[in-house]
Amino acid sequence: MSRIGKKAITLPANVETRIDETNRVFVKGPKGEMSVQLASEIEAVMENQEIKLKSSGSTRQSRAIHGLNRSLLANMIIGVTQGYERKLQINGIGYKADLKNKKLAVTAGLSHIVEVDQPDGITFQLNNPQLITISGIDKELVGRIAAKIRSIRPAEPYNGKGIQYIDEKIKRKAGKSGK
Repeated sequence: MSRIGKKAITLPANVETRIDETNRVFVKGPKGEMSVQLASEIEAVMENQEIKLKSSGSTRQSRAIHGLNRSLLANMIIGVTQGYERKLQINGIGYKADLKNKKLAVTAGLSHIVEVDQPDGITFQLNNPQLITISGIDKELVGRIAAKIRSIRPAEPYNGKGIQYIDEKIKRKAGKSGK
């Protein structure tokens, strides 16, 4: 049995859950609604404001899937109650972002402006032209969109120019040491 998988998930008071016969769990909270399809060897059981996942298999693969499904369910519950957000910092002269019609236009020293579409369930917010906040209820989607924006121009180690996460540390390198 997975150590993570056997922990019960406590449900907050403002969250409604329901489990259907196809092993799909629906979670509804103040920020939205999400669902996840559990693996076939995993069974979800509701008991007094707690969800417990039980695994029928004992192989290494089934233990891993047990922990994975428990983590996905816990992330959904946090997402519909609190939400997730990632912040990106843009460093460099002339590097900036602009929000146009649900599209984020990033100018990052390339020959063209890169546009990133805003998918459903995700919101972009510009605190200033160099600070982007990506928020939503789906942890995986928020992280994927943040990584996509960061990949436009990752921060480089010599001058620190580029796009980086707020909490990311760039390992700086010394430049050329003249004659």
